[in-house]
Amino acid sequence: MAHVRVAVGILCLSASAVCRSAPTSQQAGTASVEQRSFGRTRAGVDVKLFTLTNANGMVAKVAEYGATLTQLWVPDRAGKLADVVLGYERLDDYVDAPFFLGATLGRVANRIANGTFTLDGQAYTLATNRAPNHLHGGVRGFDKRIWKSHAGPGAAAVTLTYVSSDGEEGYPGTLSVMVVYRLTDANELRIDYTATTNKPTPINLTNHSFFNLAGSGTILDHVLTVNADRYTPVTATLIPTGEITSVLGTALDFTQPRRIGARIDEMRSVANGYDHNLVLNRRGDTLTFAARVEEPTSGRALEIRTTEPAVQFFTGNRFDGTFVGVGGVVYNRHAGFALEPQHFPDAINHPHFPSVVLRPGETFRSTTVYRFTTRSTDHG
Repeated sequence: MAHVRVAVGILCLSASAVCRSAPTSQQAGTASVEQRSFGRTRAGVDVKLFTLTNANGMVAKVAEYGATLTQLWVPDRAGKLADVVLGYERLDDYVDAPFFLGATLGRVANRIANGTFTLDGQAYTLATNRAPNHLHGGVRGFDKRIWKSHAGPGAAAVTLTYVSSDGEEGYPGTLSVMVVYRLTDANELRIDYTATTNKPTPINLTNHSFFNLAGSGTILDHVLTVNADRYTPVTATLIPTGEITSVLGTALDFTQPRRIGARIDEMRSVANGYDHNLVLNRRGDTLTFAARVEEPTSGRALEIRTTEPAVQFFTGNRFDGTFVGVGGVVYNRHAGFALEPQHFPDAINHPHFPSVVLRPGETFRSTTVYRFTTRSTDHG
């Protein structure tokens, strides 16, 4: 099969005075997947990195460590590629960094209040790794595990699997998980999740990519629309109160296109920015429009569709310039935004929220599609 030939070009980002290597498609052709080593862990385990390339020259890179999306090169209105997700050059940075960049989160993404829950009358205690709460699966969640992998199915895809043992990070049941990344010729990155268990257990899987459609700078001028009329208010430690409330008239109202930075100062008292669960307008569990983001200068636009009932909107509030990403880009506050399709935070402790409990004989299924397009002109 003929592969798209990928050369190395130089992309200079004037905003950060950084030049970095960028893939450039020399020939439109057949999509491909390539595999190489991403490095070795400190325990000596080799970790693979897969490069998915579609027929248009768009490139996604996925590592076995954390089933992580490390890079995503997308064209602007002039056809120039830029890496639109935050990530690191080196495996060791993923091991050490606290920000979950591009990782698959589980067994339960987001927060569980006080690290405790009761399921079928049995009480469970988890790590409170974001005190006083449990966050993103614990001290060594799915983001810190090495997944097994193979190329496919299809020309530009990779399949990753992980078996989480009974009792891992305090969760009940042996959970078998599969994540498939596909890069389509429609410039879509599709992520499909499936899981089964031998005991009842909570599960909430998502991808924690931070996007910056300009490739550098902050995301405050990105224009966001979210298909959500409601949200879940939170306490001072970002645990839902149990209410489901209208966004209308609040700084969380993105029902019409609005700059991310327009009202972000109103959210600083709780989360130093946005870190909130928005409840999607949907019926059933089919793929539904969740959000659209546009970056006026480059013309890049991202549309997200998902089978999940909500998205966690987060604006990189804890980035402080101490971590350096691909090509030497420094990640300062609001360097990226995350829109994480998932179930509600702390759902296991709120029976009226959509359930996150998976039982033996059932199969957890979830799909999210990230579609990239461009606008021909800056619409202001």
